[in-house]
Amino acid sequence: MEQQNQHRRRPRYNGAYPKHFHEKYKELQPEKYGDTIEKVIRKGNTPAGMHRSICVREILDFLQIKPGQKGLDATLGYGGHTEAMLKCLDSCGHIYGLDVDPIESEKTRSRLDGLGYGPEILTVCHMNFADIDRISAEAGPFDFILADLGVSSMQIDNPQRGFSYKFDGPLDLRLDPTQGMSAAQRLARISREELAGMLTENSDEPYSQEIARAIVAAARRGKPVDTTLKLRVAIEEALSELPAENRREEVKKACARTFQALRIDVNNEFEVLYEFLEKLPAALSPGGRTAILTFHSGEDRLVKQSFKEYRKAGVYSDIAKDVIRPDAQECASNSRARSAKLRWAIRGEEAVTSVK
Repeated sequence: MEQQNQHRRRPRYNGAYPKHFHEKYKELQPEKYGDTIEKVIRKGNTPAGMHRSICVREILDFLQIKPGQKGLDATLGYGGHTEAMLKCLDSCGHIYGLDVDPIESEKTRSRLDGLGYGPEILTVCHMNFADIDRISAEAGPFDFILADLGVSSMQIDNPQRGFSYKFDGPLDLRLDPTQGMSAAQRLARISREELAGMLTENSDEPYSQEIARAIVAAARRGKPVDTTLKLRVAIEEALSELPAENRREEVKKACARTFQALRIDVNNEFEVLYEFLEKLPAALSPGGRTAILTFHSGEDRLVKQSFKEYRKAGVYSDIAKDVIRPDAQECASNSRARSAKLRWAIRGEEAVTSVK
């Protein structure tokens, strides 16, 4: 007779705020442990498995969403912005949400469905926002389009996704882990010159040569940099000659920049954004509004340049004169809001026969 599996009691919650992702079972079940979620947010942190949307008020003030309209959230993520926009529709209209991440997009669809936003008002598509022309041909044009270019907190906090140097895990960094080459695979075959160039171009890394030399040397010694911890160790070794009094802070900054550069590279983020911006005006209805939230100077430059060029060509009737930033209160309560920049544009009322 087979021995029945004995019930194992769940481990006791490890302090008020456990360090390891898998131990944060209260944060990962917001529907069950609402008091824990509130405590984490009051501390100015983002609960594990969640994402706190940024500039929601500023975005809604600009988009001026009305019941009956049709909109697109080009980067669905956790769905915080989408939820706020759905409330503006007041059960009349439709929003399409795109996300390249098959894991998180399904979680978000299920969460929003549980809040009463089913397929009659919300359609979630596993799609890269560079393919905005495809969804526009099927469902557009749209009265409003939002794109939040930040990486979701759910992805950053999960060690298995490899987005953060703070937790040990596989060095992946792909937004869609089923497609393309992981960061570990990329580093296994890249040359020192190419890696240094990538670090400089994607994150303005001042120690690009030293870091590239350390990573490539490790691979040649038969010790490939294939985990987040190994990448951090390689960066620490690369910066070991820095003065002791500021080495720790410089390593921290270099880690953040290196992970950012690799993420941009493996997901072709600049190329994808450029393609999206080229197709964006044609996806908007005459008078339609678009808002884009960026978190990196390179992204902001591309958005600013595109908006200015289409404004000059008469495609956009108006664009944001200055970048909009989160207010001091939001930055104080959510540290991830500090680097956010918001820009907007309005499609001209008259139809344009040719948009690039």
